[in-house]
Amino acid sequence: MKKIIDAIACEVTAAFEACGYDGKYGKVTLSNRPDLCEFQCNGAMSAAKQYSCAPFMIADKVAGRLSGNPMFAEVNSVKPGFLNIILAPAYVAQYVNDMAGDAGRFGCEAAAEPLTIIVDYGGPNVAKPLHVGHLRSAIIGESVKRICKFMGHEVIGDVHLGDWGLQMGLIIVELKERRPELVYFDDSYEGAYPTEAPFTIAELEDIYPTASAKSKEDEGFKAAALLATGELQQGRRGYQALLGHILNVSVTDLKRNYRSLNVDFELWKGESDAQQYVPDMVQKMKEDGFAYLSDGALVVDVKEETDAKEIPPCIILKSDGASLYSTTDLATIVMRMEENRPDRIIYLADARQSMHFTQVFRCARKTGLVPESTELVHIGFGTMNGKDGKPFKTREGGVMRLEYLLDEINREMLKKITENRKEKENLEISDEEAGETANMVALAAVKYGDLSNQASKDYIFDVERFTSFEGNTGPYILYTIVRIRSILNRYVAEKGGLPARSGILPAHTAGEKSLMLVISRFNAMMENAFEELAPHRICAYIYELANEFNGFYHGTKILAEPDEEVQRSYISLLMLTEDILLTCIDVLGFSAPERM
Repeated sequence: MKKIIDAIACEVTAAFEACGYDGKYGKVTLSNRPDLCEFQCNGAMSAAKQYSCAPFMIADKVAGRLSGNPMFAEVNSVKPGFLNIILAPAYVAQYVNDMAGDAGRFGCEAAAEPLTIIVDYGGPNVAKPLHVGHLRSAIIGESVKRICKFMGHEVIGDVHLGDWGLQMGLIIVELKERRPELVYFDDSYEGAYPTEAPFTIAELEDIYPTASAKSKEDEGFKAAALLATGELQQGRRGYQALLGHILNVSVTDLKRNYRSLNVDFELWKGESDAQQYVPDMVQKMKEDGFAYLSDGALVVDVKEETDAKEIPPCIILKSDGASLYSTTDLATIVMRMEENRPDRIIYLADARQSMHFTQVFRCARKTGLVPESTELVHIGFGTMNGKDGKPFKTREGGVMRLEYLLDEINREMLKKITENRKEKENLEISDEEAGETANMVALAAVKYGDLSNQASKDYIFDVERFTSFEGNTGPYILYTIVRIRSILNRYVAEKGGLPARSGILPAHTAGEKSLMLVISRFNAMMENAFEELAPHRICAYIYELANEFNGFYHGTKILAEPDEEVQRSYISLLMLTEDILLTCIDVLGFSAPERM
């Protein structure tokens, strides 16, 4: 379905051409003066020089040509040469009815040639609990994945676990000190290893920080951990079995935590899965003349003549032959090209890692790991800060576990919902429903609070503001949806059912038309959000849509409307508004309760 602004531009472009002017001047934009008009065209201002006449003369001719076109209620030429456009209510009503008839997509066309897209987000380390630093990658990545899916692409989300390197050796050595009798440390053992892990997630989460602290004070312990890491990577059976246990225990806990964020991954691959591709990849880079030794390390030059700043070589192997993050990321690209053949790989990671991804992407292209047709994208996000403007910490100054943060917000939302229940004595909500509702609204508060900001920017995590039912917040959006549902339920109770979704009449009031106009921009907004990989575009749209609906609600007696046909039209408009809001919040990664 053609975007409404494109449909308008087609008519305006045709009018320019009919008047003898180049059609390129018929570009239409949303009005920057909504008090005067709904759309505008400034093409006459640009055309004046080419046609050696005053802009208003061109605008007058084009406006005259558009006079009588049923799409428009008014097209006015305004000096010095602007075209102010107001759409006909009947045209707007027909457009939104067509949207309503396109259930689930609302006029947003799915990709004609779907891409295979991998979204690499999450990035937690095994054996360590998720903390607030993992929040943005999970929330933004999940929404980006859902945006791509909504637009009709084949999308694969990969958690990309940190399960390789020194941290594994540290865990192994610390576990050996605590439980030396375990069969995993017996070199002579040739039997099958136990299927049950020799530790719980709580024990594992104690083992790693203890081992990490020891390695900073005890050189012998660190040397033993480095040795264990090497033996693990070289395939020592007992250590490989322990790695399997670490992964099983960690992933089970990670899935539980991600589930609380409504985040789900299609792949649970880790750095270890890519290691088998490293030897051949390195050998090929050497044979093709890309990789060379520099101070003992194997590197590939990735600088380009157009670089404004120095781009260091991409290190493939350290001087001791050990892999780095760049090695793993490049080998993961090899694995993905072999297994999935993606057209695009999108990485969600802190903006401060931009140099790393520049080096890895350039190296992958230069050495032929990816074809030119495969796009590599890094969405670098800013930091989540406390009210003091510094990275978010606990009151004691430590990094807060993610589940503790979510529990805190859930409690805040439950408190507000309980207070609301007391204020509205007729609102009968059980304690169980109140708890479930609090969890849903709290998740909306957290996700919307993050996603409503441009990903690349830092933002202040303000629990009080995010959990407010007023202003640009997740709870406000949900409250609007619940308000619509309440009206629809009352209508059903009175009339016995809902009208046709596409039974919307031309607007009777300015508020009703404004709501329709915002609805009409849904498909353009979704296309833009996909093109920019920008969830904040969706947040801005639904905030505007919620505001327009609430303005219409306060200015219109919907259920008291005496004309039944008009009332059915209002209800159809509410149904479409609800459908679009629900679609948008699903793409953002949260849902709405029945009542609040």
